Amino acid sequence: MRLDRDNIREILDSLTRNKSRSLLTGFGVFWGVFMLLIMLGGGQGFKQVISSVFSGFATNTSMLFSSTTSKPYGGFREGRYWQLDFTDIERLRQWIPELETVTPMVFAPYSRVIHGEYSSDASVQGVYPDYVKIEEPRLKYGRFLNDADLLQSRRVCVIGKQVYKELFPDGGDPCGEFIKVGPSYYQIVGVDVSSSQVAVGEAPAYRISIPLPVAQALYNRGNGVDVICATGISGIKMSDLETQMRQIIAPRHKIDPTDKQALEIFNTEQIFTIIDNLFNGVAFLVWLVGLGTIFGGVIGVSNIMMVTVKERTTEIGIRRAIGATPRNILSQIISESIALTLAAGSFGIVLSVYVLRLLEIIVAHSDEFPPADFQIGFWVAIGAALMLTLLGIVAGLAPASRAMAIKPVDAMRDE
Repeated sequence: MRLDRDNIREILDSLTRNKSRSLLTGFGVFWGVFMLLIMLGGGQGFKQVISSVFSGFATNTSMLFSSTTSKPYGGFREGRYWQLDFTDIERLRQWIPELETVTPMVFAPYSRVIHGEYSSDASVQGVYPDYVKIEEPRLKYGRFLNDADLLQSRRVCVIGKQVYKELFPDGGDPCGEFIKVGPSYYQIVGVDVSSSQVAVGEAPAYRISIPLPVAQALYNRGNGVDVICATGISGIKMSDLETQMRQIIAPRHKIDPTDKQALEIFNTEQIFTIIDNLFNGVAFLVWLVGLGTIFGGVIGVSNIMMVTVKERTTEIGIRRAIGATPRNILSQIISESIALTLAAGSFGIVLSVYVLRLLEIIVAHSDEFPPADFQIGFWVAIGAALMLTLLGIVAGLAPASRAMAIKPVDAMRDE
């Protein structure tokens, strides 16, 4: 075999063509890494955004509502309406020690709220101070209702975020100001800026909370309540207490304990279980699609390296003829495979970081959602780089094995 200038130029031209083809094939690895990290970071960020919708609400809560009966019981026909009352609350507290908090709520119709020349519409609810254990407020100004407000039946209130924006467009601390809600005046003691969309009744942004005794007196509610909210102690599932709660409340009101329409019990743990299962399924799908795309790219790298080895038979034969060992050939092919895979994957990692940063900025400037962390962690990036290195080795094994099998005599014959 004659090694002249033309032959060397031919080998170099072949290498250049192969490198360009390899870089195009590396796009599959780049795209797979990019999509995997985008979906991981995006899934993490959107999980935080979705979780903010449920922020502050107790994950182990039961809400009891009264409705019309659907079964006859105790001499009464179906279709009868009844109402929960304070005696039911005391019975639940005394007879079910697994309950940590049992607190009532009273709702009032939507009311026109006025402050100076500004007005808004809001839902009014009467609550006890311990309602914060059911739905924790995010107070920007002031405080929530306390026991003194309850005992003295003070006409004070906590307003939601949207009500605050409409009544006080210039901003500032409104605590101490008086607003007119329907026919009555209340002094503002706090502003709740919670953005949670899970609530008992109206969303926090559009409601006004007042002491429950005040609501009872103003709206002539007597001993009746609209909702009873209960949370269990740590380790207790509220769904396990549902039958016991029905047996305590229903017979007292001449209701069949199995009549689920008459006494509706909604457990929030069901919602959170569904959300957790949803995100677990999405995470599995993300890994399945991302890794599948990466493996597809790696197979492409392996195939193109096989073509490269075939086209470089002459070069490899020359190297073997001048003393290169099979180990040298193996090291060269696998090094090229690792370099190609790692380079393509690194571009995918870098681009995903910038795209996720852009998502963070977009969400941070949105008034609808709180800031969320979309960025991938440092160790996730390191893990991706290590995985790419391993896959580069795997992609180069078959081409390297074929390259080591080339003999100088075969290369001369091929030439």
